[in-house]
Order: sequence, then structure tokens, then C-alpha cells
Amino acid sequence: MNIIESLSSYFSYTFVRYAIVAGVLIALCAALLGVSLVLKRYSMIGDGLSHVAFGAIAVAAVCGTAPMTVALPVTIAAAILLLGLNSSTKIKGDAAIAMISVGTLALGYLLLNVFSTSSNVSGDVCTTLFGSTSILTLSKTDVILCLALTAVVILVFVLFYNRIFAVTFDEGFASATGTNTKAYNTLIAVVTAVVIVLAMNLVGALLISALIIFPALSAMRLFKSFRSVIISSAIISVTCAVAGILVAILYGTPVGSTIVAADIVAFIICFAAGKITKRS
Repeated sequence: MNIIESLSSYFSYTFVRYAIVAGVLIALCAALLGVSLVLKRYSMIGDGLSHVAFGAIAVAAVCGTAPMTVALPVTIAAAILLLGLNSSTKIKGDAAIAMISVGTLALGYLLLNVFSTSSNVSGDVCTTLFGSTSILTLSKTDVILCLALTAVVILVFVLFYNRIFAVTFDEGFASATGTNTKAYNTLIAVVTAVVIVLAMNLVGALLISALIIFPALSAMRLFKSFRSVIISSAIISVTCAVAGILVAILYGTPVGSTIVAADIVAFIICFAAGKITKRS
């Protein structure tokens, strides 16, 4: 009863409602894209782009500009570049991701230490990397921006569902049937970049991959069809995000880490359920 009363009192605060709305929207977008990224073996692209976003936010902090205005275009450009490197004959897959992610992470931290006027550089870096309580400091403008970008992501996914499905499962066949696979891969990369930038406030740069990977893997333990996996992944992701935010508010734990912990628990449950179902 005390927990219910505490939650009721917390929901009277605007910042809590903003956090829940933003968390649900970001988790939904991450889940939708996560299935395609996992199946295409692009799981770690989220990790690479999150490090790029960190570097861009560091540049914005040094220049005194709004983080989103720098992070969004830079991360989108990096997504397109990363896709180009991934298809290169000289630099492929994990090497391309490692090269970009490690480089931008190091440069971002260097810039913050050399040029930042903040009196708490370590605290700022920790907040950006692990999310901390930044999700609880969102403004109305931030929530509106989340709504707008989420609407774009969902619209893109709905309009191009069949093409994304084809490119995800058999890129060679899709290309042979006339589908511009390069364009759709670029579209997936760009939308992923948008989601990464949005998720920075929720779980931080270092934990974003978990938001993309865990719900998709959990859903795949229970279902086999693409549509079922996407729907269940979205449900799992949103549920874990809400549960993580509420637990963090009630017990004062870091929001991002708590959400990832909820995703891990969900994966263990789905894994066990999958094993039981196969045996029965």
C-alpha cells in the first residue's frame, strides 16, 4: 500500500510524467528497430553510434550550443558513414564500428577535459555515459521532440514494413527483385541514429545497445514470426522501461542501469519460458 501511495504522489509531479512518456516512446522505437538490427547482425551499431553521439554532445558542450542540434546531424552522418565502411572491401563489420566508436569516445572525453568550463567534468561525463537522472530533468520541449521523432520512426517502419522485412531476411534476394537495398539499409541506419540520440537521456551512451538488443532477443525466445517478434519486443521493451523508471524513482537507483537490469530479468524469464515450451 505504501508503494502505491508513493507512486501516486510521484505522479503528481510533471517531471515524472514526462519521464514515463519519453521512456515509453524511446523504448518503443528501440524495440521496433532492434529486431531488424539483431537479425541483420548490426546489433553493435547502436554502441558505435552512441559513442559518436557522446563525442557530438561534448562538442556541443564546449561550443555552448544545444546538444540535440549537434548530436542528431553528426550521429546521422556517422550512421551513413558506418554503413559505407561496413560494405567496404578493406574495413568491415566490427572493425568499422570499433574504429568510429572508440575514436569519437576518446575525442569527446578529451574535448570535455581540455575545453569545458564545467566545474564537474567527471560528473557530466558519468551522466552522459550512464544516463544518471537526466531522464527526470526533461522539459516539455524535449518531450514534444520525442513525440515528433517517434512519430517519424513509426511512420517509416509502417510505410516500409515489407521492404524492411525483405532487406532484413534476404538482402541478396531483395536486391535481385529490384529493391534498392542500399537505400533501405541507409534508412535503417539513419532511423537508428535518431533513436540513439533520443535514448541518450534514458540510459546513457554506454547502455543504449541493451535497449536495442535485449527486448529483441527476449521476444525471439518465445516467437518465430517477424511480426510476432516485433510486437512482443515492443511490449517487453516498454514494460521494462516503465518498470525501470518507477523502481529508480522509488528506490533512488540510476535510471539507465535499472532499466537494463529489468531487460536482463525479462530476457532470463523469456529464455526459461522458451526452454519449457520447447520441452512440452
